[in-house]
Amino acid sequence: MGVESLQERYAIMLSSDDNVAVALKDLKAGEIVELVIGNSKLVVKLLDDIPFGHKFAIRDIHMCDYVIKYGHVIGRAKRDIKVGEHVHVHNVESLTAVYSVCRGGKP
Repeated sequence: MGVESLQERYAIMLSSDDNVAVALKDLKAGEIVELVIGNSKLVVKLLDDIPFGHKFAIRDIHMCDYVIKYGHVIGRAKRDIKVGEHVHVHNVESLTAVYSVCRGGKP
């Protein structure tokens, strides 16, 4: 699957700082997604089904690392997240979470 032309895009990332990409259609576990940013290509095998508009990790994200989408921090990993894994509320917390795992609170 390529993202060379808009018609072939399956996911998008806008910044080389991003550690997640956003699905532009429903994607299935096991699919291979190729992302292009600038002159670089990145190939990710999905570990989970990724619904349209949801995020998946494009590199390993360690517990308490920032989750970066479109060049902006959008939260913090509540646990380790593997490349290709669905990134959503089950494994990301708000930076303002009252019970932050990263500040010693409850998961």
